[in-house]
Amino acid sequence: MPGETAETAPAENATSQPEEPEKPAADGEAAKAEDAAPEPEAPPEKEVRAVVLSGFGGINKVKVMRRSEPKPAEGEILVRVKACGLNFLDLMVRQGNLENPPKCPAVMGYECAGVVEALGEGVTGFEVGNHVLALSNLGSWCELVSVPAKHCFQIPMRMSFEDAAAFPINFLTAYIMLFEIGNLKKGKSVLVHSAGGGVGLAVAQLCKTVENVTVFGTASPHKHDTIKDHFDHLFLSGSDYTAEIRKISPSGVDIVLDCLCGDDTNKGIALLKPMGKYVLYGSSNIVTGETRSFFSSAKAWWQVDKVNPVKLYDENKTIGGFQLLRLLYDQNQHELIQETMTTLLDMFSNDRIKPVIDSCWAFEEVGEAMQKMHDHQNIGKLILDPGMDKTHKTPAETPDTSDADEVKGQQSEETAPAEATAKE
Repeated sequence: MPGETAETAPAENATSQPEEPEKPAADGEAAKAEDAAPEPEAPPEKEVRAVVLSGFGGINKVKVMRRSEPKPAEGEILVRVKACGLNFLDLMVRQGNLENPPKCPAVMGYECAGVVEALGEGVTGFEVGNHVLALSNLGSWCELVSVPAKHCFQIPMRMSFEDAAAFPINFLTAYIMLFEIGNLKKGKSVLVHSAGGGVGLAVAQLCKTVENVTVFGTASPHKHDTIKDHFDHLFLSGSDYTAEIRKISPSGVDIVLDCLCGDDTNKGIALLKPMGKYVLYGSSNIVTGETRSFFSSAKAWWQVDKVNPVKLYDENKTIGGFQLLRLLYDQNQHELIQETMTTLLDMFSNDRIKPVIDSCWAFEEVGEAMQKMHDHQNIGKLILDPGMDKTHKTPAETPDTSDADEVKGQQSEETAPAEATAKE
């Protein structure tokens, strides 16, 4: 019927008409949607444990903290640290007893040994997995350290990480003072103070590589029995050693190596033979307590007599000084350091010299290790081990980590996230 057709047509058209497509969102609305979407979270920053100097003063200023994991810059090597050396210089840094102290907070330490983990752009002569020792201008007391390649040296296969960490500063200092400055030769005589310390024992060993050299030393009484075989004559620290030496060698000695300063400087210069050489390489007399003492500093320097060049000329004596890290970092004597280190590592490989290690300590025990050095109780080198539990061990208990497979296994374990037990 015509009426029905007219009524039903619109309905049919309505049901058969396709749905209108959605209009695309305007540009502003799309931007709002994007802003509202959460950004993907950045991966957590990797961290490592380090021994940090928070300020100058006592042992409580040194703390184990977490720091961002370093990356090697151009010309640098990233080292997974296995052992670090503790030096008297570190005590002076902590007290602020340096001419140009570091800005705090600062990661401490000047020498370490470990495994090459990564190479910066342009580095040649090293490969990932190499065993190295390294010198750094602070920053060594850390699980990972990035060091200029020119300050890194591959270590012999038979050298443990503990020996490698104990090696560079002590033996470089001893060798350069004896042979570059002192011109040590057959038949000469040498006096070294703090004979039971790392440098003193390095001096004694190097002197024995030259024929007929007489070695005098001063040390605390409790050290004499342990170190007596390294020296021809030992005297008590603080005693009238000059009179005792004159009894043995009336004309004096050829080389005096002084790490004490103060009145010992005057005694050392007076002991020199004609053509003798006095070398100052430290000033431990100014570090008499846990914190810096202006009185001790003033007293030590006040006791030193004024040097009269005319008197030196008249007596045919030479006075000099040596500061290894200044030579390396401020005066850029890299070639001398590299040549000397090559010589020393060859001497180690031929069993002519070997570091004497007192004990190894965990990072968390750094305060106890420093106190032991303050009290002059160490015989040889104190070592910090970032992978060690908080129970220090003697050299006899120190494992030999020179096997490459063992190191790789340790390295894979140590790359796991550090435990959250480090002190903040």
